[in-house]
Amino acid sequence: MTTFPEGFLWGASTAPHQIEGNNVNSDWWAQEQVTPGMELSGDAVDSYHRWREDITLLAEAGLNSYRFGIEWARIEPLPGRFSKAELAHYRRQIEFCFELGITPVITLQHFTTPQWFAKDGSWSAPDASDKFIRFVTEATTILDGVAWVATMNEPNMQAAIMTAMARMAAQSGGQWQSPTVEAEYTSDEEREQAARNNFLAYADPQIGRKFVDIHHAAREIVRARTGAKVGWTIAAGALTAQPGGEAKLEEIRYGKEDIFWEGSRGDDFAGVQAYSSQEVDANGLVPHPKLPDNTLVGTTFRPDSLEMAVRHATEVTQGVPILVTENGIATGDDTERVRYTDAALRGLHNAIADGIDVRGYLHWTLLDNFEWGHWEPTFGLIAVDRETFVRTPKPSLGWLGEIAKRNGLA
Repeated sequence: MTTFPEGFLWGASTAPHQIEGNNVNSDWWAQEQVTPGMELSGDAVDSYHRWREDITLLAEAGLNSYRFGIEWARIEPLPGRFSKAELAHYRRQIEFCFELGITPVITLQHFTTPQWFAKDGSWSAPDASDKFIRFVTEATTILDGVAWVATMNEPNMQAAIMTAMARMAAQSGGQWQSPTVEAEYTSDEEREQAARNNFLAYADPQIGRKFVDIHHAAREIVRARTGAKVGWTIAAGALTAQPGGEAKLEEIRYGKEDIFWEGSRGDDFAGVQAYSSQEVDANGLVPHPKLPDNTLVGTTFRPDSLEMAVRHATEVTQGVPILVTENGIATGDDTERVRYTDAALRGLHNAIADGIDVRGYLHWTLLDNFEWGHWEPTFGLIAVDRETFVRTPKPSLGWLGEIAKRNGLA
């Protein structure tokens, strides 16, 4: 048996906007109403009311950790006006985790922001850091006993997403495409051009540095006011270079990823989020090849991307402990989910065997959910009927739970 370190966290992750429903004060809710091609989150999967059932299913399966977010737009619906009821709502979730022996991993900001924050210039506003720190300070009032806190989810994606949403608002006739879903193209030429121009592929390091500064400020607040380990989560591309693409790889990866891993130095953990791998040539990103086992979001079936991402993150952060905060696959075939996850975990164990400090594995995601403008991609360990909200655990949930119980792969 392949055994993992003692005290290893085994769990699943969610994001509030994707599962709770009716997040009406958020920027994403507003954008969904006006963006062509973007489906509505609506009730989502009603986890705002059904969180006890969701956490219970996770615990009964044998998992010992649950990563979930507290929604800034609910907690601070107006500038400087905090909802005590919403803070108490999230505190009840934390305490229920404790009651069931589940370690909560709390994300303070998972893509969404309050509408007033977005209207005031979002993260590009001169006082964006002050506004976020005001929220973080208030959020720490409910974090007593929480051992793991992520300040932000994938800041390296957030600037790109905001840019795309602004572009969609300014264009007529455009169609929204989720940052996690590859679009359909009518020709290979169109597909290749889209990959080269992918708005997620390039990022200005100056924007990255601003996010790093905001993260560091939030980190100090969490450290001063709680006993939690604090870090943030980064989207890891597991990029590789074709011959002649080495320089372009370094250019893309630095702005998109490494500036953020460098910002993790001094953190208590670095959250690695990996799904697939992609090549870079001298011109930029190479389109994912069309293969029979491509995922529902158009990416290649690459479970080895997790080990690649963990090794790269460890190198750039200079040895900051790793927590895998997201890893999974969009598929309607649960046997493929098990096949992917098994291979990903074996690669993760290889990294651990080589001395890399990995503290846990949190699968994306617990529930089939709203995939940032689309409903078709299913990443969940639990299926949800969107009419009745009935939860049906998939075999993969029990399979991962058994791994957690024995803390090892058979």
